[in-house]
Amino acid sequence: MAGRVERDRAALNRLPRWAVPALAALPAGGLALFFAYPVGTLLTRVLRPGSVTDVLRAPGLAGVLWFTVWQAVVSTVLTLVVGFAPAYVLARYRFTGRRAVLAAVTVPFMLPTVVVGAAFVALLPANWHGTARAVVAAHVFFNIAVVVRLLGSMWAVVPEGITAAARTLGASPWHLLRHVVLPLLRPGLWASATVVFLFTFTSFGTVRLLGGPAHATLEVEIARRATQLGDVDGAAVLSVLQLLVLGAVVWWSSRFQRRTAVQLPGARSLRRARSREQRRLVGTVAAVATIVMATPLVVMVSRSFRLGGRWSMAAWRTLGHTEVRPGVSLGVDPLASLFVSLRFAALAALLSVVIGALAALAIGSARRHGRLLDVGLMLPLGTSAVTIGLGILIAFDTAPIDWRAKWWLIPVGHALVATPFVVRALVPVLRAIPAEQRNAAAVLGASPWRAWWAVDVRRISAPLVGAVGLAAAISLGEFGATTFLTRSGRETLPIAIARLLTRAGETPRAQGFALATMLLVATALIIVIAERRVFGEGSVLDARGA
Repeated sequence: MAGRVERDRAALNRLPRWAVPALAALPAGGLALFFAYPVGTLLTRVLRPGSVTDVLRAPGLAGVLWFTVWQAVVSTVLTLVVGFAPAYVLARYRFTGRRAVLAAVTVPFMLPTVVVGAAFVALLPANWHGTARAVVAAHVFFNIAVVVRLLGSMWAVVPEGITAAARTLGASPWHLLRHVVLPLLRPGLWASATVVFLFTFTSFGTVRLLGGPAHATLEVEIARRATQLGDVDGAAVLSVLQLLVLGAVVWWSSRFQRRTAVQLPGARSLRRARSREQRRLVGTVAAVATIVMATPLVVMVSRSFRLGGRWSMAAWRTLGHTEVRPGVSLGVDPLASLFVSLRFAALAALLSVVIGALAALAIGSARRHGRLLDVGLMLPLGTSAVTIGLGILIAFDTAPIDWRAKWWLIPVGHALVATPFVVRALVPVLRAIPAEQRNAAAVLGASPWRAWWAVDVRRISAPLVGAVGLAAAISLGEFGATTFLTRSGRETLPIAIARLLTRAGETPRAQGFALATMLLVATALIIVIAERRVFGEGSVLDARGA
């Protein structure tokens, strides 16, 4: 009888059958038009006779593939090694300043890659520029947060009793680590390694600024072929090849993680460092981690105020100028790029929030059947921005949909990348709504639409505000897709920064550091606010790494 009453109440609260398809129409249509169609167009280019063999036989491609793989492997190993100690300290100990250290370690991961590249251009000596070690160093800096979060979340629930029992039985610190701790941490280590490898394998902005012409990854080679050589078919083949490699890595990693899954009964609990050795470890790791993560960014900011070996505001004062000196053009308007980025970010945020909210409401209302839309909207996160930009460029270059020169393609591409974050912010909120609230609305006489508006829509209003800022931050820093879609006079901040840093002369480089500083401050502030208003501590990073 009780079950029948519950079913009757659920029926009273259920929206009409056409409501969920209506809510999902715009998100699904946008995904089909601006993601599935461009990716499908790339595939058709690859299927042309001889296209694959011609590209794979191209001189120099083997070197690009080899560099892409080995730098990703080395970057992954070094990131695991460097991030091991901070992951342990932040996962196991409570200490003064812990939140500040956690922010110092994790915020760089959410910064635009062009900002990280600019920071290492400012930090590293000139003889490091254009080298593989510069690329690897920047990748380690950028991805330490992945190890701290993913490995740390596993380390936090390792029961203290297991390690205490091993020490009681006479295990040395090395044997304790090798035979007890590492086997328990294996799933976290593997998850961290997979995410870091994927990010470094598909690295674009950092490699473009630091690697030079001799050290190009697949992403950089794809952009070079499409934008400089005009070899669109070759770029399409490489994009699909990269997608296949990434898919194989994710599939193999998922199978391995399922086989090595470990059930840990421990609960997350932070403790104070008691012994002198523990206090020394915590203090040393916290200090070193903060200094290492802050130094590149601090140096970049300081370099924007130095010209000719002296402190100067000249680079900031001349951001509105388009010439280095009379008759010598910068090739970009630095100040105009700021306003272009702000305009695109506002539109991208609006698009992603509207589409993301509709999608989240459709997923929440459909319950079990909304998973297809949920998974579909996550696909752009698993595809590199360079591939998305190339696909859009190819797909919309002929009548009847010749949109290549349309300015709005850039914010649409940004919204495609930002929408999954909006969905991830809202869906858990909707799924956490107790069924009793909807039942109470029905008992009080509310129609299904009114109950849906009062319970579901109003519940997501607060996180929606924070999602606007997060989408804007993603748009401000987007570099990969924008490289293909930008046109002269519509350069965004990342495009302007990259061009200024690659020009000769101190003034353009200092201006590039100044623009990167502006982008750094704006992005960091938005991320911190979004963490508190929308996701909670660390979840922005977790959503990106997912």
